[in-house]
Amino acid sequence: MVINMDRMNELIELINQANYEYYVLDNPTLTDQEYDRYMQELIKIEQMHPEWIRNDSPTKRVGGDVISKFKKIVHKKPMLSLSNVFNEEEIRLFDEKIKKEVIPNYVCELKIDGLSVSLLYEKGKLIRGATRGDGITGEDITHNVKTIKTIPLVLKKPIDIEVRGEIYMSKKNFDDLNQIRKSKGEELLANPRNAAAGSVRQLDSKIAASRNLECFIYHLPNPDDFGIKTHYESLQFMKDLGFNVNPNIELVENIDEVIKYIFKWTEQREILPYEIDGIVIKTNDFKQQAILGFTSKCPKWATAYKFPALEVLTKLKDIIFTVGRTGQVTPNAVLEPVRLMGSIISRATLHNEDYVLSKHIKIGDVVAIRKAGDVIPEVVSVKKERRNGTERTFVMADVCPICHTKLEKKDTAYYCVNDKCDKKIIENLIHFVSRDAMYIEGFGERIVEDFYNMGYLKSILDFYELAKYKEELKELEGFGDKSINNLLENIEKSKSNSLERLLFGLGIRYVGKQTSKILAKNYINIDSLMNASYEELISIKDIGEAIAKSVVEYFNNNQKIIEKLKSYGLNMSYLGKININEEFNNKTFVLTGTLSEITRNEAKEIIEQLGGHVSSSVSQKTSVVIVGESPGSKYSTALNLGISIWNEEEFLNKIKK
Repeated sequence: MVINMDRMNELIELINQANYEYYVLDNPTLTDQEYDRYMQELIKIEQMHPEWIRNDSPTKRVGGDVISKFKKIVHKKPMLSLSNVFNEEEIRLFDEKIKKEVIPNYVCELKIDGLSVSLLYEKGKLIRGATRGDGITGEDITHNVKTIKTIPLVLKKPIDIEVRGEIYMSKKNFDDLNQIRKSKGEELLANPRNAAAGSVRQLDSKIAASRNLECFIYHLPNPDDFGIKTHYESLQFMKDLGFNVNPNIELVENIDEVIKYIFKWTEQREILPYEIDGIVIKTNDFKQQAILGFTSKCPKWATAYKFPALEVLTKLKDIIFTVGRTGQVTPNAVLEPVRLMGSIISRATLHNEDYVLSKHIKIGDVVAIRKAGDVIPEVVSVKKERRNGTERTFVMADVCPICHTKLEKKDTAYYCVNDKCDKKIIENLIHFVSRDAMYIEGFGERIVEDFYNMGYLKSILDFYELAKYKEELKELEGFGDKSINNLLENIEKSKSNSLERLLFGLGIRYVGKQTSKILAKNYINIDSLMNASYEELISIKDIGEAIAKSVVEYFNNNQKIIEKLKSYGLNMSYLGKININEEFNNKTFVLTGTLSEITRNEAKEIIEQLGGHVSSSVSQKTSVVIVGESPGSKYSTALNLGISIWNEEEFLNKIKK
């Protein structure tokens, strides 16, 4: 992170502009994730240099400006925003800070993705509705609020009261609205939040009425006026008055239950009829809230957990090239660090030259990234409208970045064909000892690279020769008798691994972890596999032409390596159970929800042992969905597609047979 006054000033201008676009124009160009990242960076700089803080810093303000076409309303009590947390560690830190002052219980609420509203009633009748605005001054939207059917015009009791909540548009109404706009040739709205915000700011209340907006009420600013002691009681009180209070609110005893609630709704959010973007966590007792107090911007007794973004925007600063174990040279994006699905991402794969060119990616672009398969970050699109003319055109490397050998193109990828390229050899060695391959514990990337540079490791065979150098290795800096003995013991243990681990560790092109298991289960021992023909291999389910060709070529060219590994005493047979069952064999299963008797990994292993395959997503090819407690959207998708569904008890009964 750059820490200087120029960067601080740049962040202030970015955030102030974003606030104007978001609150005034209803046309944000920054995503929520970008906004949160810039705000967190600004807060850190101001904490380190309080003497730099400007009077117009957005950290001193809650929201944006008020648009001039609506009457201004000054809130009796400020409508403050909440602080944000992004992962379990930050949630527990929030809890620890509170427990230094009080012993809390918490109320958990869904964070509705809409527009905040204040509603004022006199003698039980609605007299005013106002937006949050900048937190101090809002906009009078009474004429539009009265069109929202979930906001009562008259309460069940003739009392004076202010309540606060969230106006939103349901997913169905949003889709219907966009269909109408599409039929008229109008620009489609980006999301339900923007649609709701634009609807309540219409001068003509007939337009707002046609949008079918809804509202949940979640806050009572003056509970003392009604003798209410806790937030949970206030929610019930407002519900009894006739307000629409979200039914999924829970009172929990501790932070572990908060985290359980978060996990539940992270999985189930897709089945809700409206959008949520997180979970709100509030200390329940109002006396405790008073003790904890406020910062200048937000309450200390509440926070909002923001769901990990599935896709975020950031700047692509550079493109560099890396060499993999097969020699493939891959372009990789160097990014401005950004939070994605709970982790900070600064690199993302660009796959190959064709991928970069097809996406029209340039160095300096603002790009959208996501995690492929929820694991590997990748660039999915470019925001061309954000270009300013300083972007640079991508040029694919023509030589290996390590050994400078001229690259050769095969299919869509470029390869270093130098078998002595240091990077290729090191990557092969690291892969061989990795967790999903031979899993020789203790050999991290640094140790493998050090041993390579010292001459002890030049090929995978050398792992099984290291015992010869035991005394020499003990003398190396950072190593000793115990650490070297552990490494050698783990090498010895690896000799008893099942065949599929060895096959994966060999690094055969196109043969991944799952394919290695399929080959091992079908051929049982390596000699049978080495003698398999191309025609035999392609007859196996999930073994295609490219894999079959690669396997035949590998064993034709590497028989000496296999014989040498045999001489070291490595197991060459499949050690898993072969127990094919007709209810599982060649069928595809999906697991969703929490299983109580066994873990998901145990269930997956059992299914595979019985001849089945486990997938992460539901499709027409899915045979069975196994449902545990609190199933997510996969369950509803299976119902819609008419796919067979087993509960945990049915699954356990079938595997016992």
